[in-house]
Amino acid sequence: MEASQTQKFILKLFSEIMVKGNKAKKQMIGQLFGNLKILLSHNQAIAIRKFGDKIEVVAPLEVTQKTRRILLDTSGIDQVLEAIGFDNVETLDQINTIVSQVVSATIENKTFVVRTKRNGKHPFSSSQISSELGRYLLENTNAKGVDLHTPEVTVRLELVNHQLNIITAKHQGLGGFPIGTQGEILSLMSGGFDSTVASYLAIKRGIKTHYLFFNLGGIAHEIGVKQVAFYLWNKFSSSHRVKFITVPFEDVVEEIFRSTSQPYMGVTLKRLMLIASEKIADEMKIDAVMTGESVAQVSSQTLRNLALIDQATTKLVLRPLAMMNKPDIIAIADAIGTKKFAETMPEYCGVISKNPVIHGSFKRIVRESKAFDYDVLQTAVASAKTVDIHTIIEDINRLAPVAVECEITHFNQVIVDIRADEHRTPVPFETLAIAFHKLKSEFKKLPQDKEYLLYCDKGVLSQLHAQYLRDEGHHNLKVFRPKDIV
Repeated sequence: MEASQTQKFILKLFSEIMVKGNKAKKQMIGQLFGNLKILLSHNQAIAIRKFGDKIEVVAPLEVTQKTRRILLDTSGIDQVLEAIGFDNVETLDQINTIVSQVVSATIENKTFVVRTKRNGKHPFSSSQISSELGRYLLENTNAKGVDLHTPEVTVRLELVNHQLNIITAKHQGLGGFPIGTQGEILSLMSGGFDSTVASYLAIKRGIKTHYLFFNLGGIAHEIGVKQVAFYLWNKFSSSHRVKFITVPFEDVVEEIFRSTSQPYMGVTLKRLMLIASEKIADEMKIDAVMTGESVAQVSSQTLRNLALIDQATTKLVLRPLAMMNKPDIIAIADAIGTKKFAETMPEYCGVISKNPVIHGSFKRIVRESKAFDYDVLQTAVASAKTVDIHTIIEDINRLAPVAVECEITHFNQVIVDIRADEHRTPVPFETLAIAFHKLKSEFKKLPQDKEYLLYCDKGVLSQLHAQYLRDEGHHNLKVFRPKDIV
């Protein structure tokens, strides 16, 4: 019977799956199989086969690259082996002829070794296949010779019953557990390095990850965070439908400025975020929330302050980056593709405290908490908006950025410096100072017959708040980026 050729991927499962009990292992392999059926459903010609210790995917040549990319970004897969597969292989002579045709060019003028794995009933052993094939290749190709210890080329074969696989490439997979096997989590997403990497690690561990965004910077900041959340979902977890929840927190920040002592503002903000997260998680029937906090990275993330923050909730709070260094976090962000988003994403949480407390007091935080008007927080949670993450891109594409001016072009323009007071350094032009957290309430008090140019050090906050004010109905504004800064 003539052997027929196919192009295939052999998926080796994450090692922690394989050491589970039979019931758990079967459930996880079944979940991964189901996830792959969804992810690869774009082409009905792709075939997926499940075995006790692996999964095989056979794809048409025209979608090989796309299929490979999907497999490498799917959690639960430890290794992706690319193979040329042949069915109806029954004899050593068939193996010798087929393999020689495939690898002769690869081993030309090089040393090689043959490694064989065999499963099934055959009249020959794995070692017989390797030795017979090695001899045949020496006699019928231009190979330099056999080297059992340090070969230049390793010819890898798998023979399962009458199916022969010649391994042509080997890739390291994502590892971890299949999404859907470890429950669900609510990830507090700011869009920066930490929260995006934390979300990725949760996905990789098999957790269905929803995104919760506390909007401190208007519609533009929300758009930026939605973009990176959509990227993470689309690349690593699109086998499952997840939610993106936005909680408007501008009024909460304003109430913090009114009610809270400066050193405790950062800790208070994080506590209020956890209180709101708990309410939303309860509504979604989710048992845990997650943050991108890392011990000692900023003042609110000392062990004492993290304890003060966690005191505000009864929910399980996971911090996968707790013991990681910032360079390592950035390296992961670069590897997974979120660095380009994080580099331009403003971090609001760190700019609302002046001389922040490093070792907070449990008694003091109780007093600070009593001064806060929790009706403001309740209103914010009640105003939360939830969308299915796969619809986000449609909303983003409908919005356009605010125009940028590099210089004053007419007398009716006013520059507004939106930097927080403690971050404001002298600039060589006249400005009207309104800190970003006051823009919402103060901008509408300004004369509306003028055009306002928003200014900050890097231009990011200005762009975000300009878009937010425009969304509120104000169109007499632009972003100011002086020529010597652009």
